[in-house]
Amino acid sequence: MKPSFILLGLTLSLATTAPAAAPKEQQPKWVGAWAYVTTPLAPGVPPTSPSWPFVRVVPLAPLSASVAAYPIAPVENPGGLPVDGSFEDLTNVTIRQIVRVSAAGSAVRLRLSNESGGESLAVGAVHVGLAGPDGAVLPGTDRVVAFAGNGSVVIPAGAPLLSDSVPLSVKALDRLAISLHVPGRVALRNARSLPAYIAGPNGDSTAAAQLPQPRIARAPTLVTEVEVAAAQPTNVVVALGDSITEGAGSTALAFHGWPDRLADRLVALPGRVRWAVVGAGISGNRLLRYGAGPNALARFDRDVLSVPGLATIILLEGINDIGNGFNPAGSTEPVTADALKSAYRQIIERAHEHGVRVIGGTLTPYKGAGYASDAGEAVRQEINAWIRTSGAFDGVADFDAAIADKNDPHIIDKSFNDGDRLHPNDAGYKAMADAIDLKLLTGK
Repeated sequence: MKPSFILLGLTLSLATTAPAAAPKEQQPKWVGAWAYVTTPLAPGVPPTSPSWPFVRVVPLAPLSASVAAYPIAPVENPGGLPVDGSFEDLTNVTIRQIVRVSAAGSAVRLRLSNESGGESLAVGAVHVGLAGPDGAVLPGTDRVVAFAGNGSVVIPAGAPLLSDSVPLSVKALDRLAISLHVPGRVALRNARSLPAYIAGPNGDSTAAAQLPQPRIARAPTLVTEVEVAAAQPTNVVVALGDSITEGAGSTALAFHGWPDRLADRLVALPGRVRWAVVGAGISGNRLLRYGAGPNALARFDRDVLSVPGLATIILLEGINDIGNGFNPAGSTEPVTADALKSAYRQIIERAHEHGVRVIGGTLTPYKGAGYASDAGEAVRQEINAWIRTSGAFDGVADFDAAIADKNDPHIIDKSFNDGDRLHPNDAGYKAMADAIDLKLLTGK
C-alpha cells in the first residue's frame, strides 16, 4: 500500500507544478445566414424525372401539366440577359448562384450538396465574393473556396460537404455571388433548382468578375447553406414550410419571400443581439407524406435542427396535406385534423428538447386553388382555430388574417394574390412578414 501512496503523492506533486496549458484559440461562432433545401428523389422515382422548381424564370420550355399548373414568377434581371427555361443537363459550365445572407460576420463557409445525386459529383473550383446588381463580383471581394485546403473536390453521392472558412467580411443583407465550375455533367433533373447565372460550356470561369456571355437559367442548387462567423451574438430563425415559405409566386432572385421580408425587419432592429433568418421551405412539401421532398417530420433534424445558431422556428405547413387529402378530383391520401395536430405537437416537442421555440403560422386561404374543397376548408379552419387558441405553440403568426380578403376570408385578397388563389405575390409576402410580432422572437 505504501508504494501506491508514494506514487500518488508524486503524481499530485507533478500535477500541481506542471505549467498551465496554453489557451486554445477561440473558435468562430458560426450561424446559419441563408439556405435552400435540396431533397433526395421520391421513393420509386427514377433519376430522369424532372424536379419541380416552383420559383421559375421566363420564358419557359413546355412542361408537364403537373408542373406547369404552378405559378411562374418573373425574374429580376436588370442586365437584360438571355433567359433560358430549358430542363437540359449541364456539362463543363460555371454556375453562379446569388444568395443573400441575413447575418454579418468576418468569414463565411459554404455547404455544398450532392444529396439529390445518384453518383459522385466533381467540382473543379469554387469562388465567392460580394455580388453587384448584375451578378458580377465586386472588385476586391473575390475569394477562393477550399475544402481541406484543396480547391477542387468530389462530393460523394447523397452527401453534403462543408467548405473551409473563407475570410470575407459581410454585412447582413449583403448578396454573395458563389461561382462553381462543374467539369463533368450535372443532372438538373436530379435536383431542385433556382435561377442562376450560367456560363459555358467553356471551362472554369469562377475567377471572372463578370461571367463570359452569361445567361439566366435553371441550375441545380449546389450550394444549400451559407454560414457566417458572426460579428455579434446572433440567434437564428428557421422558416419551415412549403412553397409559400419557399416564396413561390415572388420575383425570383429578388429575395421577396416572407422569410426575406422578415429578415429585412429584424436587421433594422437596434441592439447588440442580432437575428438571422434561414428559409427551409420546399414547394409541394407536407407534414405527413412525401410531397416534392420528405415530409416535415422526416426532414426536421437535417433541415432545421442542424442549422447553427437556431433559436426559433416559424412553422407554416399543412395546406398541401389538406389540399391533397380532400382533392375534389379524388384522393387516396386522406388526412384528418387530429393527424395534423399530432404532427405539429411532434415538431414542438422535438424542438423543445433542443431549447428551441416554435411559432405557429396559421394556414393561408386557398379557396379557388386547384385542390380546394369545402371539406378541406373546414379542416383548415379547425387547424387555424387550434393554432390560435390551444397554447401548444410558443407564439402565433396569423398569416391567414394578414392576407385574407376582408369580404371573403376564405380567399386571398386580390392585391396579394399571384393568380392561382394559393400563393401570394411580392406584396402578399410582405404583408405576411409584417404580421409577425417581433416580440415573439426578441422578447422586446
